[in-house]
Amino acid sequence: MSYRRGRGSRNGYGSYHRRDYSEDNRDGSSHETQTRAGHGHGRGRGQGRGRGSHPPWLTGKEIGLYYKKKAQSSGNNSSRQATHAIRLNRRTQQKIRDLLNSMKHNHPTPVSGSRMYEEIDKKLGDRYSHINDSHFKKSFLEIISGDIQQNLTKSILADSKLVQNDHWNKKLLEENKRRLLLPSYQKMLKFREELPTFKVKHKILDLVEKNQVIVISGETGCGKTTQVAQYILDDQIERGNGSVTKIICTQPRRISAISVAERVAAERAERLGQSVGFQIRLEKKLCRDHGSILFCTTGMLLQFLHGNTALTDWSHLIIDEIHERSTESDFIITILKQIIPRRPDLKVILMSATLNSEQFSRYYKNCPIIHIPGFTYPVQEYYLEDVLQITRFRFPPPPELPNNYRRHMKRFKNQQKKSDDFADFIQPYIRQIESERKYPQYVIDQLRNPLSEDLSLELVAELVQFICRNEEPGAILIFLPGMVDITKLTKMLLESGEYPSSRYIVYPLHSRLPTVDQKIVFNKPPNGVRKIIIATSIAETSITIEDVVYVIDSGKMKLSRFDTDNNIETLLAEPVSLANAKQRRGRAGRVQPGKCYHLYTRAREMTLDQYPLPEMLRTRLDQVILQAKILQLGKIKPFLASVIDPPNAKAVELSLELLTTLNALDDEEQLTPLGYHLAKLPLDPRTGKMIILGAIFSCVEPVFSIAASLTYKDAFYCPLGKEAEASKKKLELGAGQFSDHIALAEALRRFEEAGRRGSPGFFCREYFLSWNTLKLLMDMKSQFAKYLCEMNFLHSTNSNDDRSNRNSNNLALVKAVVGAGLYPNVAIVKSVHRHGAKVLTPQDGKVKLHPSSINEKCPSFPSPYLVYYTKQLSSAIYLHDTTSISPMGLIFAGPDSKIEEQHGKCVLALPGALSFLCEPETAYIIQKLRSKLEWLLGYKINHPGTIKWDGDEGAVLKGMIELVSQGDEEMGLESRVYHMGFANDTYSDSD
Repeated sequence: MSYRRGRGSRNGYGSYHRRDYSEDNRDGSSHETQTRAGHGHGRGRGQGRGRGSHPPWLTGKEIGLYYKKKAQSSGNNSSRQATHAIRLNRRTQQKIRDLLNSMKHNHPTPVSGSRMYEEIDKKLGDRYSHINDSHFKKSFLEIISGDIQQNLTKSILADSKLVQNDHWNKKLLEENKRRLLLPSYQKMLKFREELPTFKVKHKILDLVEKNQVIVISGETGCGKTTQVAQYILDDQIERGNGSVTKIICTQPRRISAISVAERVAAERAERLGQSVGFQIRLEKKLCRDHGSILFCTTGMLLQFLHGNTALTDWSHLIIDEIHERSTESDFIITILKQIIPRRPDLKVILMSATLNSEQFSRYYKNCPIIHIPGFTYPVQEYYLEDVLQITRFRFPPPPELPNNYRRHMKRFKNQQKKSDDFADFIQPYIRQIESERKYPQYVIDQLRNPLSEDLSLELVAELVQFICRNEEPGAILIFLPGMVDITKLTKMLLESGEYPSSRYIVYPLHSRLPTVDQKIVFNKPPNGVRKIIIATSIAETSITIEDVVYVIDSGKMKLSRFDTDNNIETLLAEPVSLANAKQRRGRAGRVQPGKCYHLYTRAREMTLDQYPLPEMLRTRLDQVILQAKILQLGKIKPFLASVIDPPNAKAVELSLELLTTLNALDDEEQLTPLGYHLAKLPLDPRTGKMIILGAIFSCVEPVFSIAASLTYKDAFYCPLGKEAEASKKKLELGAGQFSDHIALAEALRRFEEAGRRGSPGFFCREYFLSWNTLKLLMDMKSQFAKYLCEMNFLHSTNSNDDRSNRNSNNLALVKAVVGAGLYPNVAIVKSVHRHGAKVLTPQDGKVKLHPSSINEKCPSFPSPYLVYYTKQLSSAIYLHDTTSISPMGLIFAGPDSKIEEQHGKCVLALPGALSFLCEPETAYIIQKLRSKLEWLLGYKINHPGTIKWDGDEGAVLKGMIELVSQGDEEMGLESRVYHMGFANDTYSDSD
């Protein structure tokens, strides 16, 4: 079978055959593309289930898994068969052909680097002999050929900033003496001397002096976070070592780093920026380079390690709150085992409020431990049974089994198992309290209800009302699992009419709030006004809200987990650990006697884990692996096996697989040139790839805005009672592009415009945007520009530079660049109904668009394809931050497209289950353009530099811009608009 050449073909397109295309170019060369065998001939979904039987050696559950896998495979092949037809209009096709023909060279001529790096390259099998950029090649080959021990040697041999200076030693000593004369300092000193840490001050200093690593386990309220660093600093100044003392103290959260730094500076009777400073992402108030303490986030310390592996700028390292077991803190604790033998002068202090201190001591060769008892006022504890007794609250009856439950058998079985597990542990406890006659019958009846295990915001509201009516003055701190719960409860309280602003003030507190909004929870309200703070676990550690007297502990917290079996991230409310519960209780007794209400039973408390699961055991490891590679830690599996709690081997494999797919790692687990660039950026690998492509395609402004929002947080907020108005404003910013990402970019563009007009505040109020978040996003964009300018991808550090934004108004291109960063996160819109879009992904089947997306209630879509940033399982599988993207945008985004035949028709196939019917001439020119783009991207990654738009580089990019800029109707999608109640012709509702 063959197709005749298309009319007007100047390049002499040859015939289309079953498995290859060829073309005689002007220079006489031919091009062939082999297709992947076996694609395009799979059975439809469900076929084959009754054909043949399973292998005879399978038994039991294995048989079911065999048929499940077979059905999934069959379904994927069905998806491959179900293609949409696309086309290029003649004008676009001719323009792309002319641009490709204008190219003077197929490949750049490689130029050898220096002899030294040619020798390194020989050791690597001449793999990078094609790189002729000497500056980049030097840096890149040093990273992939070196190891951490070599890096440590270089770092130690470099000049250290910590040099003994008698002048500074005397000056610091005099400063301390003057401070002692200040009445404000004397008053603060008396308070500090009352803290439990002061009683063991000399023991701490003695252990620090005699040991390189110590563990301090301090109970809540002991003062370790604010005092230990000060004790060390003042002791070193007294010893005449102030000029070589520079202490870094890490905190797990931004708000902790800032609030602790402010507290310590106040205790030292000085302003921030003298002996005390802080540094978090995008915000800093640096201290001097000697005789000082810097509080920073754990992530900032990792950035310092990139520039100075041996940490020679620091004399003491304090890692606080290690009981939280964040990925970053575990990573640093592991690296330190390699650093401290080479830096015997570096002192390491590991601190936490509640932790298994023996485990950390064993990890560091049985280093000494000191335990500091806490000082908290007595806290009276109540449990669910007590709360039910005082509020007389009743849960709704458990749902009855529906008549059609067999249609939902899986859900029914899950509910039944949950109910059985609940009965197994609650019944013995009920028998015990019944025999003790401790609680009335109505409480016992409520404890039997399985819904008593779930979070009830109605119960929380009842309890808040009980406290406000019956208890003494004092702030109430409520711990809830997530932002949605916080928003709902805040709305319930404010709309109840029971909490007038003259008597009550309600503050939400969660990580998505800007720092300035988080800090207002510390403000003391006027007399006669009770403060109610509704927070996530962010309020558990390191911060003290001094007027808190009452704590309501929901007993739940949201934890992100990585489901390795299904390769999906989940964010579900889970029971807290005993360590979390202890921290929450401690918030009530910091400044006076308090009360803590746990919304779980004493029986449930006995089943709680002692400590939370380390983050490294429950999250993706992509960035961990890139960090390990840039720090030259060698093969990743042995390194991660040396972590205090090694992660799941399958999680490691999946992350390696993703990084290989992104071309960040090669088949031998070495950093590729692209991986080197991505590891240097403090970004998720996908957003890192996005901003590099934004620089290459000269659409920096919108792409940087999108990357900043995805990396940090989007600036939109939703005021209570104005949800519909906020959604309408966000939709307006979407500019009709069916894209959350474009809305993010447009919000920041208009904010900057409003700033030039002098009305940014008015703009933020009108569009429900956080002024502070937008300012931080602008700072992030400047950071990105600085990074890429240093990498030589941009002309200047100004993201507004015209040379970097020649295509920023082309929104089709911007969406394609976003898609290239997010690929293979692609979903397909099957249909749109009254309640929203019906969407599927090849891996999960049916999924939902998150309610915060402007696409969630969209009545129509111009294309059946969406790209998304994250996919998360909570109450359902939700896609977050989506963009409707055209097939040409997907072809741009997806690497390794192939030309195939399906049932006698030409198909352009992308990796996975995506493919498009098209004319052979269209398929060939698209693939030729795509191959030229792959060459160009590979060349620019290996030879970082700005684009030469008047040469071959510009021709390729202009051709690709022409391709992705073609309208949906021009591509043949005019009859496939996805609208209310219409199911497309590719999928049916029975799929």
